[in-house]
Amino acid sequence: MAKAYASAVIDAPIETVWKLVRDFNGLPNWHPAIAKSEIEGGHSSGDVGCIRSFYLTDGAHVREQLLALSDVDHSLSYSFVKPAFPVKNYIAGIRLLPITEGNRTFAEWTASFDEEPEDAGKYVEIVSTHVFAAGWTALQATLSK
Repeated sequence: MAKAYASAVIDAPIETVWKLVRDFNGLPNWHPAIAKSEIEGGHSSGDVGCIRSFYLTDGAHVREQLLALSDVDHSLSYSFVKPAFPVKNYIAGIRLLPITEGNRTFAEWTASFDEEPEDAGKYVEIVSTHVFAAGWTALQATLSK
């Protein structure tokens, strides 16, 4: 099983960061790779089980299902319904923790998934760097405006 990971220290209080991150339909507001997004079936973006359908800036279509959302733990998890790349059993999660010194936030984004043997490690790098780390950098930039 492959594992992707990126963490960051966001220079904003956890409540501010969580407000953006917990919106399962809000990726286009802060992630540069997401062009547009909608929640299917008239559900709210906070409804566990809802599916977000979104388009990447390169035109690729992705669907993901919200598996868990906790305002107490500042965490969420989701899975691919229609993946962006050829992996299986993809489960991802975001977790925020308060950094009391400076009123900042520790943010981590993780995923585990199965790759084909010929792709071993390929999607770990793509997800870790170009999705997760790029997302944290963009989120910090959004909050700094």
